[in-house]
Amino acid sequence: MSKQMRKITRDDLMDIAEFAKERVARRKDLLVTKKLRRIALGPDATFYFETYDTMWSQVMEMLYIEKGGEAQIADELSAYNPLIPQGRELVATLMFEINDEVRRAKVLGALGGVEETVYLQVGDEKIIARAEEDVDRTSAAGKASSVQFVHFNFTDAQVAAFNDPDCQVILGIGHPSYAHMTSLTPESRAELARDFA
Repeated sequence: MSKQMRKITRDDLMDIAEFAKERVARRKDLLVTKKLRRIALGPDATFYFETYDTMWSQVMEMLYIEKGGEAQIADELSAYNPLIPQGRELVATLMFEINDEVRRAKVLGALGGVEETVYLQVGDEKIIARAEEDVDRTSAAGKASSVQFVHFNFTDAQVAAFNDPDCQVILGIGHPSYAHMTSLTPESRAELARDFA
């Protein structure tokens, strides 16, 4: 029997009026979790590792801001459910956050295919990210999108290594125009390990 997919359903959502009353408190409660799931890499890239809670919050925020009602719900669930980890994976939104428009265009113009060079190294094993396949994240002209969605699929042995405090875990991008890596802190690893449950 296959494992049931973890996803947000219509029944999981709050009434928008009720959400509006709790919105500030809910966002504050999620900040600690989000801080541990936010990992900067190099001067411009930030990974935001997603979970059911961050995606639920995002869906509710979109419904609250755009006020599209019932007609909007299916589109939001379709957009955000694929970013919920499914037990043996980590899922991240990778953003290249560059405020200066000219510099942003130059950097992204040199990063074509960057989504294929993202990895997590767990001990001696390198887990190459799988890019979300909803749309091409590199244009035909070779320009990368400033927002990428990546999945890291783990084996049971890799999960065990990830949970071993003596095993180093490195997050990296191996693109020739953006080669950076960083070690994950024990606090971030403990938070991300919850996604393997």
